[in-house]
Parts: sequence; C-alpha cells; structure tokens
Amino acid sequence: MIVAGADFGTDSVRVAIVDHRRGVLGVGVAPYPVHRRDGDPDFATQSHQAHLEALVAAMGTALREAAVEGAAVAALAIDTTGSTVVVLGEGLRPLDDYYLWCDHRAKAEAARITEVARDERLPAIALCGGAYSSEWGFAKLLHWLRQNPGRRDEVVAAAEHCDLIAAVLCGISEPAVMPRSVCAMGHKWMWSAAHGGLPPDVFLEQVDPLLAGASRWLRGRYGTSDQPAGGLTPAWAARLGLRPGIPVPVGALDAHWDAVGAGIAEGDVVSVIGSSTCIMAITRSVEQVPGVSGVVPGSIVPGFTGIEAGLSATGQLFEAIARRAGQSVDALSRGLDRYRAAQTGLLRLAWDNGDRTVLVNPWLGGVTLGWHLAHTAQDELFAAIEATALHTRIILERMAGHGVPIRRLIHAGGIPQHNPVLNRVYASVMGAPVLVPERPITSLGAAIFALVAAGAYPNVETAQRALCPPYRTVLPDPAEGAGYDRLFAIFQRLYFGLGSRDAAPVALGGVLPDLMALARERSAG
Repeated sequence: MIVAGADFGTDSVRVAIVDHRRGVLGVGVAPYPVHRRDGDPDFATQSHQAHLEALVAAMGTALREAAVEGAAVAALAIDTTGSTVVVLGEGLRPLDDYYLWCDHRAKAEAARITEVARDERLPAIALCGGAYSSEWGFAKLLHWLRQNPGRRDEVVAAAEHCDLIAAVLCGISEPAVMPRSVCAMGHKWMWSAAHGGLPPDVFLEQVDPLLAGASRWLRGRYGTSDQPAGGLTPAWAARLGLRPGIPVPVGALDAHWDAVGAGIAEGDVVSVIGSSTCIMAITRSVEQVPGVSGVVPGSIVPGFTGIEAGLSATGQLFEAIARRAGQSVDALSRGLDRYRAAQTGLLRLAWDNGDRTVLVNPWLGGVTLGWHLAHTAQDELFAAIEATALHTRIILERMAGHGVPIRRLIHAGGIPQHNPVLNRVYASVMGAPVLVPERPITSLGAAIFALVAAGAYPNVETAQRALCPPYRTVLPDPAEGAGYDRLFAIFQRLYFGLGSRDAAPVALGGVLPDLMALARERSAG
C-alpha cells in the first residue's frame, strides 16, 4: 500500500511517498518565504497561499521521483509547525498571514494569560508547565485582536496551521465540524479533556474583553491523529494529482510526528533539532512537570501521554552567528571537530529567542561570558552548541525529576544528520549514548499516520516497527563528560540566577576566573 506524508516546516514543505513494505519511494520539497521585518526580531509570518502552492509543487516532485501514479496513493497525512496560528473569517478563510511558531510578538499577552491563570488557579496552567508562552495560541490570537480591533466581528474561528490545512483539503468550511488536533490544542491552547476542554469564557474575558466568548472560535471535532479529519475533495485531488476521497487523518505538530518517525517509544526522549529544538517523551502515566510545554494524553502517539519541552532557537542561533561573521554555518563549522569541552573559555546562554523551557520567559536575550580579544566566530559557534546541550540537560533533569522515564536519547531533525560535532557534544554533556537515525525521518511520521488511516497497519507502533530506520550510536567521552560536568555546574547556576526575577542573588565574581581556569586545564589536557 502506498501513501503520502507531508511535513510543513519553517522554510519548506516536504512530501514523502511511502510504501508500507518498501519504505520511502520518493521525496519532493518546495520552499516558501518567512516574512520578517527589519528591526523586529520577534516578527515572523507566512502566507497561506504560498503554503498551498508549495504543497502542490512538492507533491508533484515526490510522485515523479517515486514513479508512482497519484491514483495509487491510498491516504494523505499532514503535519505542520506549531504553534502556528491563523485567524479565520467566513468559510474558514484566513483574515491575515499565519503567526509562525517563531513569532514572539505576543510577550505581553502571554504574561497577562499567565498572571490571570495563576491568580485564578486555572488547572490548565499547571498542565502546560505553570506559565503560558508567547509562542502559543491564545497569546497570538489576543495579539492579533489588539492589533486589529476593528476586525473582531469578522472572526469566526482561530486555528492551528495543521487543523486549517486538514480542513482545506477535506473541504470543511464550518467551524463546528473543523478537525482539531489534540496535540496542538493540548500543548498550545490549554485544552484538556480531563478539565472539560478549553479554559472557561469567564477566564478568557478576565484576561482581556477582546477574548470574550473566544471558545466559540475554537469549536470543532477534537481528536487524536488515528482519527479521520475527512476525505480529500475532488478539487484538491485534481490539484495534487491524487484520488478523490482518500482519507486525511487529523493533523499534528511536525516535531511530534518527527518523533514518531524516529521510533519514539516509552522510555525514549526524542530531541528534534532544527530551527529550534523540540524535546518529547511519551509515557502511560506521569505527574505534572513544571516548566514544560504540556503534558497531554493522546498527543504524539495515541494511547500515551505526550510530554513536550524545548529550546526556542538552535539552528536559528547557529545561523545568526554565521551570518554576523559573513559565513555559512557549514563553512564556519569546518574544524569544529578539533574543539574539546569548555576549551574556549566561553559560556553561552542560548536565550536569543527567549526561553521556551523551563523558565518559559520570552523576555530573555542571549548571554555570552568569558570573551577575550583572540576569540573567533568559530569559538562562539562551538560555545553555542555547548549551550544548547547544557540547556537540554537542564530540561532532561527536570523531566526525570518529575517521573518521566528516560532510557534512550534519540536525535532527530535535520541538524543531527549533518553535524557529528553536535551529537558528540550532546552525548558527553548528557553522559549517555545518543542515537541518530541512519536516514532522514522528516515526513516519515506523517506517512505512518497515513498508513494507519489507510488500514495498512492496525496502529502506530506496528507501523514504526516496519518503517523506522535503525540508528547509529554516538558514545560519550568520559574525559569530555568530566569537563562538561564542571561547566554545567556554572551554567545551571547562571541559568536560574539570571533567567528568573524571583531567583536568589547569584554571586558572579567567581564565574569568569572559573571559566578561564577550566579552559586552561582543558586546553592543556
């Protein structure tokens, strides 16, 4: 049986044509622009029309590469970035461009939501880590309403990108029957089946009268991704070169399905490392985890509880360092294999896009300590790789300390496929092997859900066993790990001391001498 899986990433959509026995037959990729504004690093939007045109182009390329007739494709599944939010008018027509996941303009709105939720002891705020993020749905919706006060009467719905795309492909134009992903709504919109769904309207109105009655904009059929969103319309079948009526399952967030494609099982932590990092685990039962991006039954893999955390900038951070140096990341990375733990004397806090987890604080900026006149951009890039690894260790320790089982560490996403230095650093920082899929898995998770929708496999786990690639193993270096343990002690103190207004004062006088001494020791060693 042959299916198609489509993954809408930050810069492009990737479509894979997959056979349930032979695996990936062909792939198509088509780009679309991210709209930025000079002088405003928080602004990031995208065009709905550009996404649809890219899907058509990528599907055509994938079918040609696979040498498959579109009529042979039995199902199509879609995942997208998130929280990527769009405000909709009549007929579920976008009223504006998407607020991309990395649009961080809604800082004040997120802070207001957090303040009221804590004052009212809203149960949902505990489920998303105790603080609401400027990356998430309600904050972005409120920001749009505040920027467009005269257009509120035009709004009939607000949606995650994954739900809008599924609705478009299935010809759904009424909010009441719109598919709603438990993954997206649970992690990004404080939806919880155990607490009656969305936060009550009285809470939303208390946040801002502009949100009065906003729950009506989020009506729909809430479901996990093993449930159907609908069937592909004849019009879209013609545009995509597929057969009308094939099933389209409820969509999800791209990182969640990348974790599925990477083979996530209970006891695994999958870090999808790309523009940002999404860190995920699944378990049958877990307590609340302060500072994570949600603990949601049914997310990632239906039948399990999904836990999500992450970093707001990883690949974007590396690209910014290279851009300031007038180089590409690839060029600046040449020779990084010679670097060893803490030898640069630099300690970086990777807050250039704010902190997603565990401080959930968008009001932070990047910090680099230990500069001297001989440091280079390459030194800073290596320190940034170390910073993202040290930050990930903070997150894993928080998850493990609240009952999340961690037995394997898996690296998915584009960067680990091409950056052995990053994998080596992470393994030594964590003191544990890192498993890297031997083949790229982007859009494989989408294909797995399409195969389940088409009936080729009874569940996600069976499809994973048949299709997920084996791993190559990156082992930690004990000597490097010893250096990173010392660096982590400094990093941890600064992370909580500088990152939170409520933290006890941090004695900083010894930090720079300690970094210099550690660098001398590591270089001599």
